[in-house]
Amino acid sequence: MPLYELVCISRSGMTQGSMKDLLKKSALTVLDRGGAVRGFVNIGREQPLPYHMKRHMETHTHGSFWLMHYFSNPKTSDVLINQLKLDARVIRCNVVKVTDRLGQMVSAGERL
Repeated sequence: MPLYELVCISRSGMTQGSMKDLLKKSALTVLDRGGAVRGFVNIGREQPLPYHMKRHMETHTHGSFWLMHYFSNPKTSDVLINQLKLDARVIRCNVVKVTDRLGQMVSAGERL
């Protein structure tokens, strides 16, 4: 299974419980379809956005940035993106394919 990275910008001002629920919902979407979640990375809470973003009939100027790394089949990524686009807590999200196989991942020291 390929390794994917979900890059997501969620609304600013969310409570910790609401953010936890959003992360749990994203992880369960992957797990229910036979994937595996590798981890989450919080890039920054309450950061200004590079430009005004409109989503769900609102204009946003600040957001919380986070990543989720997971292994799954390509169809799971489509389902995850469609689910997050309908969620009012999410401003933007995108999935990036990191590697095709686990064996292709090497550290910087191994490349030298």
